[in-house]
Amino acid sequence: MERFAFVIHPIDARRDVARKYPIARFLPVRLIEWFLTRQNPMVVCEVKGVRSLTGKELEGWFIGCPLTPHQMITLPYDQVLEKLEQCGRIALELGAGIMGLGAFTSVVGDGGISLAKRLPNLAITTGNSYTVATAIEGVKEGARLMGHRIDNAVVAVVGATGSIGSTCAEILAREAPEVALVGRDLSRLERLAERLKSQSQAKLRVFTDVATGLRDADVIITVTSATDAIILPEHLKRGAVVCDVSRPRDVSVRVAKERQDVLVIEGGIVQVPGEMRLPYPNRPQEEFNFGFPPNTAYACMSETMMLALEGRYESFTLGKEVSVQQVDEISKLAVKHGFCLAGFRAFEEAVTPEQIARIQAAAGLPPAAVSLATSPMKTHQTP
Repeated sequence: MERFAFVIHPIDARRDVARKYPIARFLPVRLIEWFLTRQNPMVVCEVKGVRSLTGKELEGWFIGCPLTPHQMITLPYDQVLEKLEQCGRIALELGAGIMGLGAFTSVVGDGGISLAKRLPNLAITTGNSYTVATAIEGVKEGARLMGHRIDNAVVAVVGATGSIGSTCAEILAREAPEVALVGRDLSRLERLAERLKSQSQAKLRVFTDVATGLRDADVIITVTSATDAIILPEHLKRGAVVCDVSRPRDVSVRVAKERQDVLVIEGGIVQVPGEMRLPYPNRPQEEFNFGFPPNTAYACMSETMMLALEGRYESFTLGKEVSVQQVDEISKLAVKHGFCLAGFRAFEEAVTPEQIARIQAAAGLPPAAVSLATSPMKTHQTP
């Protein structure tokens, strides 16, 4: 049987730590983070029941890295890397051949390159190739439901110079007539725009201000390394669709409360083949709950699983770049093993057809047939 490991970590110090230590609800965040720095990584749960369409089965483990996004940014990188290496040592002891980096662990530092060098006997992947694939597929489906066609829409990518954002921009710029590239570093944005000009006919505009960059956008993918929400209700055009790939999320919860005329979805929600269970190591009758419906996972988790099912114990997606070829390749593996885009979610809740119909009405759009059935990933072949 193939084996994998996947690193998870607390996103919100008070909320997530309180799940295990209820007293954390009443403690200052600074004290909770001090406590976390003194904890060692540990196995959070097992992963059972994943079964490929090929018949191969898989087992694995979620390993908890006790650091929040804020800590990963503010602590010395060597200290963060040491925690991640400890996670890898646990994975090797368990017999895993590959370890995926979840949420902020894939962003911090050099995107897993240094970690892979420290752990030569363990393959490392950020999962970003499949994250791109599901983000593109999800935002296109969301756009369709909101009456937008990519080939007739203004598209914006927030965090456009990052590993996921730049590849999303590259793919979408081949279809959309106008793409807004939004980021913090003007020179990097301009270099990206110059590179994409030779590959697309889209009008490319660069913005360092989120509000200005999103003002005319019909379709938005946001994937930054910000630790706080950066997209606010006043930034969004009526009828816009936003695919938020970031963890922590980029879109403020205020959007859900104040903007009933825009569709926000989380990127990278995947239906896993088989009957996935997440039992605790010492309490097999109880299961870990990370907020998703049964048999679904993040795309980065899914990339790690499918590489293990394929027996490809190699560092597939590392560093700060993801190629379209990698997106195509991992998409083909998803189809082979039975991973596919799941229904939409936003702000920890499922997005229902009834909700989408209400959003369409609030945006002044004619009602459209809403189907959230899962479907295999499409590939994005280079010309």
